[in-house]
Amino acid sequence: MAQHPTLATLAADLAAGRTSARKLVDDCLAKIADKAGEGARVFVHVDAEGATAAADAMDKLRKANAAPSPFAGIPISIKDLFDIKGQVSRAGSRALDDAPPAVADAPAVARLRRAGFVVIGRTNMTEFAYSGLGINPHYGTPKNRWHRDIGHVPGGSSSGAAVSITDGMAYGALGTDTGGSCRIPAAYNGIVGYKPTARRIPLDGGVPLSFTLDSYGPIARSVGCCATMDAVLADEPDAPVVQRPVRGMRLAVPTTVMLDELDPAVAQAFDRTVDVLSRAGAVIERIAVPEFADVATLNAKGGFSAAESWAWHRALIAKKADLYDPRVVSRIRRGEALSAADYVDLLAMRRAMIASFERRVTPYDALIAPTVAITPPVIADLADDAAYTKANVLSLRNCAMINTIDGCAISLPCHREGEAPVGLMLAAAGGSDRRIFELAAGIETTVRG
Repeated sequence: MAQHPTLATLAADLAAGRTSARKLVDDCLAKIADKAGEGARVFVHVDAEGATAAADAMDKLRKANAAPSPFAGIPISIKDLFDIKGQVSRAGSRALDDAPPAVADAPAVARLRRAGFVVIGRTNMTEFAYSGLGINPHYGTPKNRWHRDIGHVPGGSSSGAAVSITDGMAYGALGTDTGGSCRIPAAYNGIVGYKPTARRIPLDGGVPLSFTLDSYGPIARSVGCCATMDAVLADEPDAPVVQRPVRGMRLAVPTTVMLDELDPAVAQAFDRTVDVLSRAGAVIERIAVPEFADVATLNAKGGFSAAESWAWHRALIAKKADLYDPRVVSRIRRGEALSAADYVDLLAMRRAMIASFERRVTPYDALIAPTVAITPPVIADLADDAAYTKANVLSLRNCAMINTIDGCAISLPCHREGEAPVGLMLAAAGGSDRRIFELAAGIETTVRG
């Protein structure tokens, strides 16, 4: 990843006058417009006029020593489910085409703008964020950069967000994560994605999937990039992440569920990474986490995502069901069969799981596991519904565990150059965000070099 610019290196270049915000934006717009690239599928809306005007303004502010932050002028992308003033938030769907334009930016978007980041456009996504694969029948599916000629899925639901980073169309991306939607596309595309403790970042101004499980987070090139964006999103001071030395880290590998049905390439990359960390001095223990086995029971009838998405969508489905992706609307409809008593049971079960999990992981700095059990499937192989469902379940499985127990987690690449992309997930109980970034920064240096 060293050959790619990070937010820190871009900030240094802007400060030294080696580049300008306008040049960064123009370069990104050129890549988006390249007909040989994925821009038409990565973005559902490109705000070229607004982005160039914002870039020019940031360049003038920097010349006057008045830039709002060191990152002012750096172009970023915004997932299509966030409100951006004057634009329609379609959430990757056609069912919201006639929705009124947003009257204000979502707080997450407003905070990024306040720091001077330039919003270059809205990125494609799985319709209403309800899949881990990134396939969208309305706007097309952005192809993964890995073996693009074959056409592998980008991962979802923040599909366009991840490809906007890998293809240099933006330098940071705002995504969401309800069951892995920042971490899965990051893992599938060989970059970094972060799922914060949900309560740290306001969820206003976004089309919800699950009020209980939703969280808003960044996708970018490095751990440091994600930490910078996370601080802005959480309205916290941006402080450099101090790398924790790998030696002495206390890491636990959950043997319950998360290591089941791994693709050989995933198992190989993960085992090699565990060995590298162990030889570097990390204390690694394999432990059972029975709470993860209980997640299947919690989700047997559709879980929070089905119940809460049905509550939000039921009136829209009554009018426009024919405009939905059939694979999405069928999953939302599962919530119709859930009773109020079922929902109360879900809440009680989750509270108990969180308390039990937090007690279990107290002795460890973090859990480590493969972010996703499989490598990115080929898009053409998922035309069959059975194949789609199996790939979707395996894409979501590991990540969704952390949303269920209200934790925080990061995915960083752990494959070697030329291998299929594989993500390493570090996770901990909610509120451990700063620790996760410090651990991940140390591991990133050790694993990737």
